[in-house]
Amino acid sequence: MSTCATVSRQLSEPLAGTAATARTWLLLEQPGPWGADALATSHLDPAVGHALEAAAAGTGVRIALIRRPGRHADCHRPTTQRVFVAHTAPGRSWIRTTESADPAALAALDLAALGAGEHGGLWEPYDGDPLVFVCTNGKRDRCCALLGRPLAAELVSAGGIETWEVTHIGGHRFAPTLFVLPYGYAYGRVTAHGVKDVLEAVRDGRIVTEQCRGRSAWGRPGQAAELAVRELTGEDGADALDVPRAEPVDGAAAHWSVTVTHTDGRAWRVLVEQGAAEPPRPESCGRTPGTPARMDVVSVTPLS
Repeated sequence: MSTCATVSRQLSEPLAGTAATARTWLLLEQPGPWGADALATSHLDPAVGHALEAAAAGTGVRIALIRRPGRHADCHRPTTQRVFVAHTAPGRSWIRTTESADPAALAALDLAALGAGEHGGLWEPYDGDPLVFVCTNGKRDRCCALLGRPLAAELVSAGGIETWEVTHIGGHRFAPTLFVLPYGYAYGRVTAHGVKDVLEAVRDGRIVTEQCRGRSAWGRPGQAAELAVRELTGEDGADALDVPRAEPVDGAAAHWSVTVTHTDGRAWRVLVEQGAAEPPRPESCGRTPGTPARMDVVSVTPLS
């Protein structure tokens, strides 16, 4: 039986507008095995995982577990854990980091402020190379393990790439999937060579749009609209474009008028329509085939 990633690739399902939505990411290192719901089924205390989920609800912060690529020994010894918090809005992206011996204390952070992009001097600024997070949680979907873990290992072997495995960023059928900080752009069906091109661009403050799923700072219509403007204009500056508005058209839940602005004063109105990906295909391995939502750009109109 074909995997969900194989079927999606064969059907050329579009990637634009499929990234997880998160203006701010809180990423906690947790070695060892992960279950399907990793915050509750890993070596992280389940009570801590539930407390973090509850604290983050409605704040714009998305929480995920991360670990270094390689063999994941079933080790219960207490250890300090690397933590990253990153805001991905254009023009004010940042990453802060620390080592924590008490993950439970993270639930007391002002997550609403972090979601709004205000770190208040929290922890230490991270100013190293871009961070790459490859989805590898095979208990969530086998494609993430079969395709993601070899990619993560290859990136580590290549050297010079700050690579982590991550529990879940959505879109199993686009495996191998990853996202890159500080800008929060997600990618699907990537190769090691493609990741190197992405990182080379990010180091220069640019964005590669090939295989790009969107910037996590925006909802799915905004992701698709911004990528459409990049395709139209050839703009590759990471912080050149913003998406200040995405409004339903005439109250229709599946149609949006999205405003995309440029730092040079230009602007575009992008009409985005939610369609259904036909024919039916599994959104995840083992699930009944369905028609997942897709973001179709209907038009791009310059405003100024």
